[in-house]
Amino acid sequence: MTGLGLVTPAGIGIETNWERIVSGRSTAALDPALAGAAIPFVSRVPDFDAAEQLGREHAWRLDRFVQLALVAARQAVADAGLDAGRWDGARVAVVLGNSLGGTATFETQHQRLLAHGPQRVSPLLIPMFMMNMLSGQVAMDLGAKGPNLVTATACASGATAIGVGRELLRSGAADIVLAGASEAALSPAVLAGLNQLGALSHRVDDPATASRPFDADRDGFVAAEGAGILVLERMPDARARQARVRARISGYGASADAHHATAPDPTGAGVELAVRAALQDAAVLPQEVQHINAHGTSTKLNDATEARMVHRLFGATPAVTSTKGVIGHTLGAAGAIEAAYTVLAVERGLVPPTANLTKLEDGMEIDVVQGPAREAKVDVALSNSFGFGGQNAVLVVTAA
Repeated sequence: MTGLGLVTPAGIGIETNWERIVSGRSTAALDPALAGAAIPFVSRVPDFDAAEQLGREHAWRLDRFVQLALVAARQAVADAGLDAGRWDGARVAVVLGNSLGGTATFETQHQRLLAHGPQRVSPLLIPMFMMNMLSGQVAMDLGAKGPNLVTATACASGATAIGVGRELLRSGAADIVLAGASEAALSPAVLAGLNQLGALSHRVDDPATASRPFDADRDGFVAAEGAGILVLERMPDARARQARVRARISGYGASADAHHATAPDPTGAGVELAVRAALQDAAVLPQEVQHINAHGTSTKLNDATEARMVHRLFGATPAVTSTKGVIGHTLGAAGAIEAAYTVLAVERGLVPPTANLTKLEDGMEIDVVQGPAREAKVDVALSNSFGFGGQNAVLVVTAA
């Protein structure tokens, strides 16, 4: 992993993100755009001006989920020390995850249709709304002409994209892969739907403490937006150009619960399959894992299931954290953003805390980091991602 780009509620750029994540300070806040909604708070990317970042003429043709991705992708390429104007674009692949597409654009145009008729619907509706435009627009922006894919495995989409991108490198289909995810689905209909499912926290009186993974008093997640993109290369290629290698994506495992549309299998059998597959792919034993960036959504069922699975496989040894306590749940982008935070934890020897955790739920026999960030030598870490539909993806991140 030679390059990294982050555009999240914790900020724009690697250092801004890392400072906020290790501080354990939540980003959730009341949102004026959601005034009157049942749940009027979310975690948004602060101070993001698409016109300033991308140029006004380009930005207005793109839904926000693509805007975020373009900025993150440009960051990642620069961080890798690559020049998109000089690479062989046919050998550069783009694999990005997303779960909901351009929902804000769709809702706006649907309202226009109802109010003014079909002739007032924008001709840009479809190219702005379609999920595949995420990777398509990144490819156009950077001249990446290799395999171009969007993965859609709900909240595991970002981790799935990184796993698929890694397979493209292993197969020889590409020499460089931009892998990650983006999501910007904080639209009224999506948030209403999540609330009706019972997925969202109801702490309207104190949004900053609403996301509290593994806490005994958790009541749901805080919806968020963001993008995280990694540059992946084969190790010999990275060494040949004397690139800085931040960490290695050494294993990937995927599975399905085959249990329920929105609830995890309470036994954790499905997620265990993905974890074991990732460990086997990386040739890593459970006792070698020192840190786990948990899916940790702050929902009752998910956190309890994940904690049982982690204790069953790893005991109480790995330092567990959920960065969703700070940035909320970025839905389809979560797996990529959290993989990036896992890379930084490995690279910098620092495990972020789980924000707002005041009392670990009884029966959770795992070591969840709370309070200050924890200094620790981390050679092997996991990043867990699980999604609606029972889709699971797990990455093994190891020191370079």
